[in-house]
Amino acid sequence: MWNLKDVILNIGIFDILDITIVAYIFYKLYMLIKETRAEQLIKGIIVLLVATKASELLQFHVVNWILRNTMTVGLIALLIVFQPELRRALEYIGRTKLLDISSYDEEVDDIIDEIIEALFSLSRQKIGALIVFEKETGINDIVQTGTRINGKITRQLLINIFIPNTPLHDGAVIIKENRIKAAGCFLPLSENKYLSKELGTRHRSAIGISENSDAISLTVSEETGQISIADNGKLYKDVSKGYIKNTLEKIYNKKDKESKNIFNKGNIFSKGRFFK
Repeated sequence: MWNLKDVILNIGIFDILDITIVAYIFYKLYMLIKETRAEQLIKGIIVLLVATKASELLQFHVVNWILRNTMTVGLIALLIVFQPELRRALEYIGRTKLLDISSYDEEVDDIIDEIIEALFSLSRQKIGALIVFEKETGINDIVQTGTRINGKITRQLLINIFIPNTPLHDGAVIIKENRIKAAGCFLPLSENKYLSKELGTRHRSAIGISENSDAISLTVSEETGQISIADNGKLYKDVSKGYIKNTLEKIYNKKDKESKNIFNKGNIFSKGRFFK
């Protein structure tokens, strides 16, 4: 039997680097699936693996045969079940940059102020609105469902788009960097069966686009006037102006690189009410 002391003494710098890389990869994978349906599925897989090994040790041949064949077929099923999570993980890898050379533009403050003023003006009037911020994952297929605008971001334009009974008020506005790309766009509805029944189509659409991409959505409820944020498949209702501004600053990279990291997003919503 190996001696723990000998193993420790024989560990070299490359062994430490190897272990560190593997630990880092597992940590990132865990953070990707944390608080998603994939986390529950992983727990189920672990239970099956333990049960399979236990049935082998206890010589339950029939049970072991069933479990082993279930695991074999399950590998194919996992690719289907985990399809949204796998796509999100691959997109995240594709978005990762070795160097982040994005810089703060002085125009950003004006853009953020215009968006916030428009949101709270709509909120006071209880006019429903849905604004989607396109990030690294392209959503041009969504843009094509609406009317292209390619206009400067102003509170007047945003408010006018969502005025009831106007041609574009029912759809979503898509914003990319400092331009309004399109309005009246149709978004995919969330497929999450555990969402609250009180959520309407607008909020389900906001969650849906955040499930299918890294986009972040801001929603104004026409019933209550509350402003919500949808990010990474989660909806945070009735968020404050401070947290909305913080979110927009992260979107526009005004904050440092660490604060915009996908694994730190939860911090900016700590005072919002999370609804499933």
